[in-house]
Amino acid sequence: MLGLICLRFNIYINVFDKRNQQTDKHSSSMDLKLRPSFFFSFLVLIFLLNSPDLGSAASPKCISTEREALLTFKQSLTDLSGRLSSWSGPDCCSWTGVLCDARSNHVIKIDLRNPSQLVNSDEYKRGCLRGKIHQSLTRLKFLSYLDLSSNDFNGLVIPEFIGHIVTLRYLNLSSSSFSGEVPPNLGNLSKLESLDLYAESFSDSGTFALRASDLKWLSGLSSSLTYLNMGYVNLSGAGETWLHDFSKLSNLKELHLFNSELKNLPLSLSSSANLKLLEVLDLSENSLSSPIPNWLFDLTSLRKLFLRWDFLQGSIPSGFKNLKLLETLDLSNNLGLTGEVPSVLGELPQMKYLDLSANELNGQINGFLDAFSKNKDNSLVFLDLSSNKLAGTLPESLGALRKLQILDLSSNSFTGSIPSSIGNMVSLKRLDLSFNAMNGNIPESLGKLAELVDLDLMANTWEGVLLKSHFVNLRSLKSFRLNTQPNRSLVFKVPSTWVPPFRLELINIENCRIGPKFPMWLQVQTELNSVTLRNTGIADAIPHTWFSGIASDVTYLILANNRIKGTLPQNLVFPNLNTVDLSSNNFQGPFPLWTTNATELRLYENNFSGPLPANINVLMPRMEKLYLFHNSFTGEIPSSLCEVSGLQILSLRNNRFSGSFPNCWHRSFMLYGIDASENSLSGEIPPSLGVLPSLSVLLLNQNALRGKIPDTLQNCSGLTNIDLGGNKLSGTLPSWLSKLSSLFMLRLQSNSFDGQIPDSLCSVPNLHILDLSGNKISGPVPKCISNLTAIARGTTNFEVFQNLVFVVTRARKYQDIVNSINLSGNNINGEIPAEILDLSYLRILNLSRNSIAGSIPGEISKLGRLETLDLSRNMFSGAIPESLSVISSLQKLNLSFNKLEGRIPKLPKFQDPSIYIGNELLCGKPLPKKCPQDVNRRLL
Repeated sequence: MLGLICLRFNIYINVFDKRNQQTDKHSSSMDLKLRPSFFFSFLVLIFLLNSPDLGSAASPKCISTEREALLTFKQSLTDLSGRLSSWSGPDCCSWTGVLCDARSNHVIKIDLRNPSQLVNSDEYKRGCLRGKIHQSLTRLKFLSYLDLSSNDFNGLVIPEFIGHIVTLRYLNLSSSSFSGEVPPNLGNLSKLESLDLYAESFSDSGTFALRASDLKWLSGLSSSLTYLNMGYVNLSGAGETWLHDFSKLSNLKELHLFNSELKNLPLSLSSSANLKLLEVLDLSENSLSSPIPNWLFDLTSLRKLFLRWDFLQGSIPSGFKNLKLLETLDLSNNLGLTGEVPSVLGELPQMKYLDLSANELNGQINGFLDAFSKNKDNSLVFLDLSSNKLAGTLPESLGALRKLQILDLSSNSFTGSIPSSIGNMVSLKRLDLSFNAMNGNIPESLGKLAELVDLDLMANTWEGVLLKSHFVNLRSLKSFRLNTQPNRSLVFKVPSTWVPPFRLELINIENCRIGPKFPMWLQVQTELNSVTLRNTGIADAIPHTWFSGIASDVTYLILANNRIKGTLPQNLVFPNLNTVDLSSNNFQGPFPLWTTNATELRLYENNFSGPLPANINVLMPRMEKLYLFHNSFTGEIPSSLCEVSGLQILSLRNNRFSGSFPNCWHRSFMLYGIDASENSLSGEIPPSLGVLPSLSVLLLNQNALRGKIPDTLQNCSGLTNIDLGGNKLSGTLPSWLSKLSSLFMLRLQSNSFDGQIPDSLCSVPNLHILDLSGNKISGPVPKCISNLTAIARGTTNFEVFQNLVFVVTRARKYQDIVNSINLSGNNINGEIPAEILDLSYLRILNLSRNSIAGSIPGEISKLGRLETLDLSRNMFSGAIPESLSVISSLQKLNLSFNKLEGRIPKLPKFQDPSIYIGNELLCGKPLPKKCPQDVNRRLL
């Protein structure tokens, strides 16, 4: 319209000029005065015709039938965010997501992709269109572009009518929660150039499966399609011809079949020439379970090849040398690729990204790196060979990778030193050599890497000295991880006043000597969000200003296993702190009154003193694991701990706490480990412990608790380890112990329990440690003791139970007494029941200091794993059975102070007379008393 007006305007001007030439000069001057007003009128007309509002109102661009089709389409959708609110005016060409042809005004493009790409965010969910897709779209006869991606159609089947919009050149239905079979009539879209059906679902209603069981419809797209993405589309029903079907797409440049449940990869492809234009191929995360096929090397246009997590097998073929244009190769996480890294990969001139991580590659990488070094203009920027079995030393040719930005060689078996040529890799941003066997030095040339951001040298056995020159130019460094073995010497010799050019965000140094001073280069690191300085020899006091400087950002603060002294600053706020570990130092002073959402606090093995804050629940409301053992804390354990609802572990042993243990626990608690042993607690065991459904480890030994074991503990069905020894508890042993089917350890030693051992105790199937010593228990050893099946059959994985104790105590306690029974120091009488010999996994049996009589069973050799046997100070009679010599595992034996008689059998390991003393009728070595037979023989 505007062009027509301009054409008429030019014609008019020409006529106007000719008329001016025919008039006299006076009339000509008058006409010239009129021309500016004419120009002004014309410009006003142009403005009105081109005004978006006035022009549309006067003459809408939108074709009415197409507008109605769009409105019908809109009505079928659910638009929670209102992003289609503009679909109401008369001109549909101005609606959001709609584009019309500039000349014909026909709708040619609909782009309704989710405007938010933050998957699973609230903004993304609000932006999802839902509902149905109306077939009114078929009325848009000139539509060439349709994008409905990243919406939520809640398992809707892709409508077949989309295959009737034959004008489409671009179709994107990705990540929109479609399900069912891909309609075969998409093959009717003979003009389609790009098809994206990527089917990963992010719907709140669950996941939906899109599948394609027959791919023959692809042949209809063979002459036009250049881009195809069917990632997450289930192709398992397509059979063994799936590759042949895709190979018909002769103009295809990109093919993405990520996680499409493909089960095989043909080793040959007769029609691979049809894919000669293919530039990008992604077959990642399928179960191909085959060698890398040779037909891939006919695809000489390939620039990017992704074959990760495909369970590929065998070696990496030399045929990759044919792919001269290859820029990206990802063979990571196949787990089964073997052999060396072939040197041909180093000869590919365009290679920029190479990921061979998480395989079984072995040998050295010298040849591979040497190939790169011959190409001075190599383009490699990313190299990941981590998690393989590569070995040997790193060659100097590594330094030829001058453009490399990411180098990950972690989790291999490399040895030796870092080559000094590392300083030539001036583009390096990340270097990861962690989890190797590097046992040499770190070169000073490392300090030349001015672009280095992330340096990870963890889990090696480095040695040597680190100087200022190692760090002087690392101006970009943000993350630094380094450790060595405790028996190696890696020492920082940096001037105490040196201020480095970097400000770290993460530091992790372990088993390296930094101290004894807390140096200036650490004091200036006030932008840290993660700190680990473990076993670094620091024996200095850390300035309070350093703690306050990092308080706002730090998430992990670990300064364990040093000799740091001094006090901690009080009343700091740590809004992001998650874990604090200041254990095994020489900190002193009161408990730090830090306001934090940390979930774990380790202050154990220090010299902290004073009471715990009464408002600890306010200061640390999200605390889950509280380790304060081996300090000098005093006062009562604050009852406000009962308000820390997420508390899981409370470890307070070996302090000076007094008073009663809190009796205010709630059923909603997840508390599973309590260790308040070795304190001065008094009162009774709180009954409210019985409401803790997750309680597994209860250690209250070595206190002054009195009264009975509360019956409420029978409700804690998950109890695995109980130690109440060394208190003043009394009463009979509870019969309900048999309800604790997970009980691994029961230690009630050194109390005042009386009565008999209840038969119900024999019914605890997982019991491995039973210690009732030092009480007032009477009666016989129950015959049902053979029902302790864990000791009889060794059926329990005791490491699981021991680990539960370790998590609570941070110590390997009780492991030396697994599979033990200790009933010593009671009033037990009767004889040893024969049934005890069925406990074939018994390691320790202590029945000493009782009143047990009868003979020692001759079949005691059935206890073939016995290591300790103590029957001393009883009333045993008869001979010592010779079968004891058969128990090869036996290391400790005590039979003293009984009524045993006769010759001591030959027990070569037990020649200490103290084992047998107090038995007046015993004779023979190692006792000095001769047996009568020996005396008579000498007389004869």
